[in-house]
Amino acid sequence: MNVAVFVSGRGSNLKAVLTDESLHGLIEVKAVFSNKENCPAFKIADEFLIQTFSIGNAHATISYDEVYQLLLDKQVELIVLAGYLKLIPSKIVNSANWKIINIHPALLPSFGGKGMYGMNVHNAVFNSSAKISGATVHFVDSTYDTGKIIAQRCVDISDIKSPEEIAVRVLEIEHELLPYVIKKIAEKKVRFSGTRIFVDE
Repeated sequence: MNVAVFVSGRGSNLKAVLTDESLHGLIEVKAVFSNKENCPAFKIADEFLIQTFSIGNAHATISYDEVYQLLLDKQVELIVLAGYLKLIPSKIVNSANWKIINIHPALLPSFGGKGMYGMNVHNAVFNSSAKISGATVHFVDSTYDTGKIIAQRCVDISDIKSPEEIAVRVLEIEHELLPYVIKKIAEKKVRFSGTRIFVDE
C-alpha cells in the first residue's frame, strides 16, 4: 500500500511508522509533506530516502493542487496526518482515491478541535484533572478531529504531576497505535458497519 505522510513537527510518529517491522513489505511511504519550510521531520524522511515537499507557506515547493496530482501520480492509497497542524483542502479530503487518517494525542471526542494540538491538549487534560488519557486514530473529514474514530488506546495518568508527564506517556501509546491502524488498513481489516467502525484481528 502506497502511503503519504503529512507532518508539522519533529516526526516521531513518522519514525515510528518507518521503523515498525510489522509494516515492512506491507506499505511504502512515497512522500512526506509539511506546512513548514524546514520541518525537523524532513531529516527523518531524508534518512529513509523519501521525497519531501513544503506546502502552504511563503517558501513552498509545491501547491495544494500540485499535491493532489502528485498523490495521484504516486498512486497513494492512504494519507497519514502525523502531527499535521493544518486543515487538508476539501479536494483532497473528498477524493475517492485514498483514505485519510489522523492521530490525536487524547481520547476524542474530548480535548479535540481547532487549536487542540501538542501541549495545548496535554495542558487541557491536566487542568481537567482527568485520570486517563490516551491516543485516537480517526478518519479525517472537513473539520478538526470530528471524523469517525478507528481505534483508541488509554494510559493511566492518575499519578502525574505535570502536563509534560502526560505528553511522554501518550506519545508512547501513539507510537504503538498509529502503525497498528496503518497495518490493519493495509490488510483491509478496518470496516464500517452502520455508524460504527470495526477493526478485525
